[in-house]
Amino acid sequence: MERKHEKYEQLIARCKALAPVPTAVAHPCDESSLRGVVEAAEMGVLQPILVGPRAKIEAIAAQFQLDISRYELVDAPHSQASAEAAVKLAREGKAHMLMKGSLHTDELMSAVVNSTNGLRTAHRISHAFVMDVPSLDRAIIITDAAINIAPSLKDKVHIVQNAIDLAHALGFGTPKVAILSAMETINPDILSTIEAAALCKMADRKQITGGILDGPLALDNAINLQAAKIKKIDSPVAGMADILVAPDLEAGNMLAKSLTFMAHADAAGIVLGARVPIILTSRADSVMTRLASCAVAALVAEARRVDASKAVTL
Repeated sequence: MERKHEKYEQLIARCKALAPVPTAVAHPCDESSLRGVVEAAEMGVLQPILVGPRAKIEAIAAQFQLDISRYELVDAPHSQASAEAAVKLAREGKAHMLMKGSLHTDELMSAVVNSTNGLRTAHRISHAFVMDVPSLDRAIIITDAAINIAPSLKDKVHIVQNAIDLAHALGFGTPKVAILSAMETINPDILSTIEAAALCKMADRKQITGGILDGPLALDNAINLQAAKIKKIDSPVAGMADILVAPDLEAGNMLAKSLTFMAHADAAGIVLGARVPIILTSRADSVMTRLASCAVAALVAEARRVDASKAVTL
């Protein structure tokens, strides 16, 4: 527990050297969502554009003594309209990040994935948790725990690549990626083991780039070096994984929540694969987790800005 939050504090510290990122905040209409925005703005992580019912947002700010006078406020009558207006700001380049307020995730994501006016790209949209687990010496990424319910092998290629790109933005270097299953051997009766093997071979053929993949791996031998040694697993990933790729949403969600509620971890959520990084927070998130979610997205936005400037130079 002495290490609690140290990984998040390092991410937030990196953001302080960057310019605040213009961020469209969809429907921040309760205390926790509005307070999280204000605190992230005061730390210099983001420059918020508040999108929602003006009177309601101003009333909440007054009730809880939150100063929003410095921030742009775009009036929208209800949560769905707020989501659509926030997405429009991102699509027009006025916002470089999108942040969920007090509306349902489904409402925000339906606007994001709209085929006409959304933020889709050639990449599959996926979710990742950046986990600060006190007992580990590094932050780990868990994907996908919130968007893709039962991803196909084709979907998993994008999910893995999105996670690797996230790791690069966070300064992980070349991340070690564990494709999780219930075992570390290939079993034709368990589809996730076959897909894990296929993903690893796709990485060998440069269809997935930037990371070192191995799988199938069970959770114990993915993150615990002693467990990997006992099972005699010869792997550059086993016991040292930076990214844990769950076989489906249920497994990913349960893994992240198990770490949160039984190992005292924090989980900063982000949606990847859209035109801009999307900050997903929960009403149950701590202040530190909210700030970390903003910091993670800001580092992703900065990495994209740098890549875009390099492309223009070339």
